[in-house]
Amino acid sequence: MEELNLAQRVAIWALPLIFAVTVHEAAHGWVANRLGDPTARDLGRITFNPLPHIDLVGTILVPILMLSFTGFLIGWAKPVPVSIARLHSPKRDMAIVAAAGPGVNLLMALLWSAVLLLAHSLVHTAAAVAVPLLLMSVAGVFVNLVLMAINLLPVPPLDGGRILTGVLPIRLARPFARIEPYGMIILIALLISGVVGMILGPVVFGAIKLMPGSELVLGILPSLFP
Repeated sequence: MEELNLAQRVAIWALPLIFAVTVHEAAHGWVANRLGDPTARDLGRITFNPLPHIDLVGTILVPILMLSFTGFLIGWAKPVPVSIARLHSPKRDMAIVAAAGPGVNLLMALLWSAVLLLAHSLVHTAAAVAVPLLLMSVAGVFVNLVLMAINLLPVPPLDGGRILTGVLPIRLARPFARIEPYGMIILIALLISGVVGMILGPVVFGAIKLMPGSELVLGILPSLFP
């Protein structure tokens, strides 16, 4: 496969990323609303429209920098606000709300896998449509599994940290939750040290191997990078 230029990489990675971060945040809001907190609904955040979810840094600046230096896009959207006190069972329900984001990323990875198989079946009969869709589907699988894995790291305020807070006994959950103001500092330190990469690599590629069409994903994925 020919090497992709910058415009082609933008076209391939942008839509899967926008869907991944938008639906991730909308899922948090939808589940929170079902469990008693309408805050996200009242703010118009339970929507697949990306505009209410766009974060200047996470949805625009970071993806541009990632694309420039790594060849693929990753980023985040504005966090959906959740009023814990309005949830029916705050400790339990906050864990469920947190789990909704990574859960929907896994679901989207599976959906992109289905699109991948469909596109692959059309390569020889409708290549002009099938090939770009094939590449975009591989990007969709990868982006969603990366976002799922990152968000499941047990560091508050990431979803994994909030899930862990919800399942720990109160005597452990309270001191663990106090880490949240320092969570991003901890995460950056883990990223710089390479620990996150050591953890996420096996998780992401292990998950890819469980996806329908995994051989296609693993075969095509290297061609999406410069």
